[in-house]
Amino acid sequence: MAAIASRYILREAAQTWLAVTGVLLLILVTNQFAKVLGDAASNKVPREALLLVMGLTSLQYLTILIPVGLFLAILLALGRLYRDSEMYALMACGVGPAQLYRPVMTLALVLAAVVGWLALDVSPSAIREVRRIGQEARARADLRIMEPGRFVKFGQADAVVYAEQVTADGHLHNVFVQRRRDGIIEVIVAAEAHQQDTPDPNVKMLTFGNGRRYEGEPGSARFKVVEFVEHGIPYSLPSQVPVNFGAKGRSVGALLESGSLADVAELQWRVSVPLMVLVLALLAVPLGRSSPRQGRYAGLVIGLLVYFSYSNLLGVARVWVERGKVPPLLGLWWVHAGFIAAALLLLAARYGAWQRPWWRRRLRPA
Repeated sequence: MAAIASRYILREAAQTWLAVTGVLLLILVTNQFAKVLGDAASNKVPREALLLVMGLTSLQYLTILIPVGLFLAILLALGRLYRDSEMYALMACGVGPAQLYRPVMTLALVLAAVVGWLALDVSPSAIREVRRIGQEARARADLRIMEPGRFVKFGQADAVVYAEQVTADGHLHNVFVQRRRDGIIEVIVAAEAHQQDTPDPNVKMLTFGNGRRYEGEPGSARFKVVEFVEHGIPYSLPSQVPVNFGAKGRSVGALLESGSLADVAELQWRVSVPLMVLVLALLAVPLGRSSPRQGRYAGLVIGLLVYFSYSNLLGVARVWVERGKVPPLLGLWWVHAGFIAAALLLLAARYGAWQRPWWRRRLRPA
């Protein structure tokens, strides 16, 4: 009977976790999609890399969503079992806290391993790749990634380009360009323009066709107007500088070699994420206990308060380690220890462990 109950609870918790995590991920990805589209419009991200950037961003989100998704899923699954009186039927069959923890911790261990892999390896690699894509897009200055109908800063010079239409091969139509050189403003209006390579790979040539060039000093009425059939202006690409990924983008090996307080705090944060999954699972079982008169979502408010308190305290501890206010040996571990102690106290209070060991007791009605 215990094995059947464990499989049933495991299935309920896993299905609820998939639903909760999927909804939260969809919300975050939808919000992020608008930002990525804005980055693509301003040449910060190539349009052909939009899906890749969204996928890499989703992997970073999973590091956050898996712990909270599991915590809420256990609360919802156990809350439904109590509300529908299924848990009381299981109590009558001898199912106690130990039998509840078996499926819950099985799921938690699997997800802790997944989120540990994401936090320690996948997420930093995703951060590095997204920043590399952004740097390449800014350095490439390819006209094909321009968004029609938007003003875009171009090249290293203080130049702004606008085009009503942009073809797939990078030809611009109805073009407006303004740039400043030594206090002189130059404005070019042309029917079309296209980009050409030069012998210098760091310099491109923007060639205009059928237009006018206006040149003058602001505040002065003296402007020079030149009509042309073809006119070209060279511009330099942004210089390639090494990308600073910061502590979040460094590999575990680099963090271990560094030894700086910021890197120590980052490493402890990554290790804390899978540990947080296990602690939240430990907390969820006593928090999920409710009476049939309570609604299914009665424990969610308390659960969310617990999660945000846990997460915020980890963030505070991380900042303290970075600033040297807390020794690295204490680090973020005191937060986990405090919530483990709270879980054990709550477990004892809910299941009467002061009288008998909780693993020997059957569940009592709430």
